[in-house]
Amino acid sequence: MQVNGTAYRSIWLEDEGRSARIIDQTLLPFQFQTTRLTRAGDAVAAIADMVVRGAPLIGATAACGMLLAVNEDTADQHLRSAANALLAARPTAVNLRWALERMLPALLNVPAAERFDTARRLAQQICDEDVANNNAIGDHGLQILQQMAARFEPDRPLNVLTHCNAGWLATVDWGTALAPIFKAHNAGTAIHVWVDETRPRNQGASLTAWELNAHGVPHTVIADNAGGHLMQHGQVDLCIVGSDRTTRCGDVCNKIGTYLKALAADDNEVPFYAALPSSTIDWTLCEGVSEIPIEERAAEEVTHITGSDADNRSVRVRVTPQGSPAANPAFDVTPRRFISGIITERGVCAASEAALLALYPEQVEH
Repeated sequence: MQVNGTAYRSIWLEDEGRSARIIDQTLLPFQFQTTRLTRAGDAVAAIADMVVRGAPLIGATAACGMLLAVNEDTADQHLRSAANALLAARPTAVNLRWALERMLPALLNVPAAERFDTARRLAQQICDEDVANNNAIGDHGLQILQQMAARFEPDRPLNVLTHCNAGWLATVDWGTALAPIFKAHNAGTAIHVWVDETRPRNQGASLTAWELNAHGVPHTVIADNAGGHLMQHGQVDLCIVGSDRTTRCGDVCNKIGTYLKALAADDNEVPFYAALPSSTIDWTLCEGVSEIPIEERAAEEVTHITGSDADNRSVRVRVTPQGSPAANPAFDVTPRRFISGIITERGVCAASEAALLALYPEQVEH
């Protein structure tokens, strides 16, 4: 995607694989700054502190983190330790485990002298696959958007509601939920996006709005609680969200607040889609509410908020009374009965085990 006329991915290798560079998402939308990772511990910190975030990007960062670990030490124990540290950085997004399960066995199965080249090749492959998968998700989702837009007058924009950030900043490039939106806009489809602010970290207001603004896509930032009202008044045509972990039976775990949007969409007969690559599907789980671990993040993310002053400097302020405790579950699970369809790199299917397995028959015996 483009930033001030320059094409960027959200993570890329430098120095022939001796380092990786990422966009520091904690500084957006007020500052655009990249950060260099040189050690596996840098990748762990970037994931844990949400310098990078979004399930696909977390997986890609973990893959690059294993490459950096090999650069430090090729010993088996060091690589296992690095993988364990990366896995513990964030518990909910399944792409993290998926990437490590591709990287670690591949590295342990080759001689030490071959491990760096193997890690570099595989880390780059994982990043490139993510771009290709998200591009395909965009193509499949575009068909949904164009079919729905065809029902309206040409000058009437299609109104899409999103939650959190599932754009290119949450992936290596293109995004998941935003990929169809970018492609629809590029194709000349009149489209307008309602952008949930997504408290407590405001990824919608700070990241999604920044991406859409940079790409020229018409959008409006709304308070999280406004979505249901807009649906009641016919101002939302469909919802598209991303996912941090989707079960083999079609339950979707995503940023906290997604479930409430799905309930409102169901009550108002608004189609509700989840867009995700197959690396986000956890084939070992079926019942999301009872089986997916939900990350509990620091209370300060709720009690404080970051904004910008008149000089465009970031300022962090408290929004709750001193001494008031806060809870901060980072995700919730939307049961499959509320999901109109799942958009993947292989096509669109119902949110059910049978439909997902029809797209991914290689997982039948998982």
